[in-house]
Amino acid sequence: MQPWEFIIVSDRDIRSAIHDRFCQANQSAASAYSGERQRLYSSLKLEAILDSAVNVCVTCNPTVTRGHGLGRQTMPETVMYSAVCAIQNCWLAARAEGVGVGWVSILNPDELREILNIPSNIVPVGYLCLGYVSRFDDEPELETKGWERRVPLADALHFDRYGATDSARAAALLRDRE
Repeated sequence: MQPWEFIIVSDRDIRSAIHDRFCQANQSAASAYSGERQRLYSSLKLEAILDSAVNVCVTCNPTVTRGHGLGRQTMPETVMYSAVCAIQNCWLAARAEGVGVGWVSILNPDELREILNIPSNIVPVGYLCLGYVSRFDDEPELETKGWERRVPLADALHFDRYGATDSARAAALLRDRE
């Protein structure tokens, strides 16, 4: 259905306006934490709006008629999933070319819509910062800095029905994968 479109944001003034809005939203988000958690939050690299080579805003038109509604009668949310898949595909392709991608999630969608002249029927889904990086870390920054740990894949596997976990079966499946 290709409900997504990409806004390439290279204009410095527009990026500055978005960065200002990020700073406001980030300050508000930081106030939700206290003590060590707030200090840790403040140490995280959560955007590269001004530093990256290019910014991309990925949007979704939930009323697009391409695809003739295939699958959307029972799962209308697939239109948004398609836009998220486009972001993931972009991310994977960029990584294969040595380009880093960061998803800036600390932005108010309505403010982003206003700055980028996005019509009210179009949904801003993701704001990405892309650019060449000196290296890729082996582990995500949120994990290495202690913000959060990933759930082991074995803990996210259910067999045949939700809640039907089997740690031995999961471990065997993951061993076979290696």
